[in-house]
Amino acid sequence: MRKYRISILLLASAALVFSACSKGESAGSQGGGDKAAPANMPEGPLGKYPEPITLQIGMEVNSTESFGPDNSFDDNIYTRFVKENINIDVTSAWQAQSGKDYEQKVNLSIASNDLPDAMRVNETAFRAMAKANMVEDLLPSYDVYASTNMKTAFDKTGGLAMNNVSYNGQMLAFPNIPVPDDSYSVVWIRKDWLDKLGLDVPKTAEELKVVAKAFVDNDMSGTGDTIGMAGPQNGGKLYANFLESTNNTWGFDAIFSCKDAYPGFWVEDRSGNTVYGSILPETKTALAFLADMYADGLIDPQIGIRKDSSQLMVSGQSGIVGSVWWMGYWPLPDAWANNPEANWQSYMLQNDKGVVNNHMGTVSTLYVVVRKGFEHPETVILLNDYLLKYESTFDKEMAAIGNYPVRVPIAPFDEIKVTNEAMLQVLKGEKTPEDFDKPEYKPYKLLLDDVSKVASVKKAPFDNLDMQYWDRAADPNSHNRLYSLLVGTHPFNSGENEINQVYSKTYSMTKGMETKWANLKKMEEEVFLKIITGALDIDAFDQFVADWKKQGGDDITQEVIDLTK
Repeated sequence: MRKYRISILLLASAALVFSACSKGESAGSQGGGDKAAPANMPEGPLGKYPEPITLQIGMEVNSTESFGPDNSFDDNIYTRFVKENINIDVTSAWQAQSGKDYEQKVNLSIASNDLPDAMRVNETAFRAMAKANMVEDLLPSYDVYASTNMKTAFDKTGGLAMNNVSYNGQMLAFPNIPVPDDSYSVVWIRKDWLDKLGLDVPKTAEELKVVAKAFVDNDMSGTGDTIGMAGPQNGGKLYANFLESTNNTWGFDAIFSCKDAYPGFWVEDRSGNTVYGSILPETKTALAFLADMYADGLIDPQIGIRKDSSQLMVSGQSGIVGSVWWMGYWPLPDAWANNPEANWQSYMLQNDKGVVNNHMGTVSTLYVVVRKGFEHPETVILLNDYLLKYESTFDKEMAAIGNYPVRVPIAPFDEIKVTNEAMLQVLKGEKTPEDFDKPEYKPYKLLLDDVSKVASVKKAPFDNLDMQYWDRAADPNSHNRLYSLLVGTHPFNSGENEINQVYSKTYSMTKGMETKWANLKKMEEEVFLKIITGALDIDAFDQFVADWKKQGGDDITQEVIDLTK
């Protein structure tokens, strides 16, 4: 049986090496010890405490956030909802600005062993606390207080989410369940430009290059400076990686994948050995292809330095964008404001054998932990269960949903696929919205709202997703969401493509990475960008591989191999 061993260096001060339970092993029923249960407890799922309790949390804040008059991070629509419905007084043990400041505060709390009652953390911090026995077993609370809808959502992951936080039969964190759709890399293309030029939708990287050239040669933007394909902005990523594995916007992920290359991910080479994808020959091939596109003037000449790549989509200057499914939320609304006829459609690219490859993200990206010994670990289960049931009812203009206490998004793995199928059934008259107002659909928290509104924005023919068959003016907010769902996810949810899903061997840091990864990553980003832009010849790739291996890559590779045995 394969064992996964996670090695962590906490704050670069102590090596924390431990063996987790088998990924095939479910969370057991042990844990919780013989502690006497508190007397002040809810009766069960979605229950309420008879007497008020206090939960002190590490609070992640955004200094630009507005809550309206007489509201704050500690007192807002969410904290009042929690107080009224669950009888929990949520207060901040400390506050830190979202991002690096928050992560630093979390690390300091771990290093000093001075944890709040609960807080949200990333995977590295969670595994460090699990090794140090600093967090409470949540399994007894989950068994008693998780609703059927919540358990159904976890069950739909096939045990992946629960196993990800299960050690020695204990559930040591409450993980989020991101929709797998966030992992897929698509290319958005101006289909109205294709139609004007009489071009077919490109299926391969080579065909995409032909389309990009046609867009540029015919100056389809009318600006005199049409850009074939956008690219990553300053601070952006050429491709997702095992530590930031989803939702990469403006990158070239789709082109790398259709060249059978998975830079940034730990994969198997042709001999079945675990290797870092960035040093494989397939990555060199993809870089050479991108360098040729750049040299031909088909890629944004300002990749890596442009302040905001979204403006190429908004202004209509570019007709091809590598991104993710949810562009209908942003920035397409701004693009449509400038040109309501812009027919942006979503596609995936095939390799030379007709296979659609896609690197997949980690099972969970966010975790809620409860400090060891806290009397009411069930609070984090109850809080997120109430959110699962009532999220769609909150007025998010009063405060962003991310301010809900210890929120981790919980979504059924098949949420978008089920939603899309339901909307098409309603549009075709096969079902009514009322057919989805049933208990079995409750885990799909926005489904009923979506099927109730789709007919107001999607016009016949319903199997044609072109922009001219939508009525955005009828309900812009609903249109933006439903366009993202039906158009953005069409390439991977419609069944028209058979997709080879490639998972990284690990999504975690190892001991050696703590001291060496930052320099290796910087070298990789700089060399690859210079190769694409022509500042370095493609043969510089071979020197990069030698340097990467010598400067710690070989040692880290062995750690990853040990990790995944």
